[in-house]
Amino acid sequence: MRAPSIGNIMSLIYILDLCAVGVCAITATLEAQRRELDLFGVATIAVIAGIGGGTVRDILLGRLPVYWIHDPIYVVVGVAAAMLTFYMERKVSIPKNFFLLPDAIGLALFTVIGTSIAMSLQVHWFIAALMGVITGVFGGVIRDILCNEVPLIFRTDIYATAALVGALLLIALDHFGMAHNLALIAAMLVIVIIRLAAIRWHIHLPRFRAYP
Repeated sequence: MRAPSIGNIMSLIYILDLCAVGVCAITATLEAQRRELDLFGVATIAVIAGIGGGTVRDILLGRLPVYWIHDPIYVVVGVAAAMLTFYMERKVSIPKNFFLLPDAIGLALFTVIGTSIAMSLQVHWFIAALMGVITGVFGGVIRDILCNEVPLIFRTDIYATAALVGALLLIALDHFGMAHNLALIAAMLVIVIIRLAAIRWHIHLPRFRAYP
């Protein structure tokens, strides 16, 4: 696996990372408000959900202190996105399932970021893909647990699988020489398309059936 040049990708990764935190904070806010939490509770869940996946990734990769300790702007973005969404939702009625769209976008953003960071550390390609999936899904897992919900990853159509496909695609495109920034965008689009298609047509992996 060819490691991407950090100098060429860092600015795009940084922008995508901030966007991902904001998007995840929005989805967490929409979910938390349905639990009738106050502004402090909503903001807390939004920030933890926004930085949760990346925190787990950094701990597993030994990148300590974790990324948001060095750059508190991540926390600022999460709080700002949560507060803006909190007050907008009080003024405008948002459909119950609207959060599935930004959640799909957040999944794609975090997955390609986690994969790319792991690739830059020259870990094995399978570990890089795994780090992408962890970065993509753990924020939502933490969000749902804090909102007293069964995590979306365990109760919905294809989710982590979409992240895994996107992570592997990013690694493959990079290996075959595609410009890393283009590979990031292509992988993101594939993740969003798979996730939205799974939502639209209820595509899921085989499930265990309990028999009476």
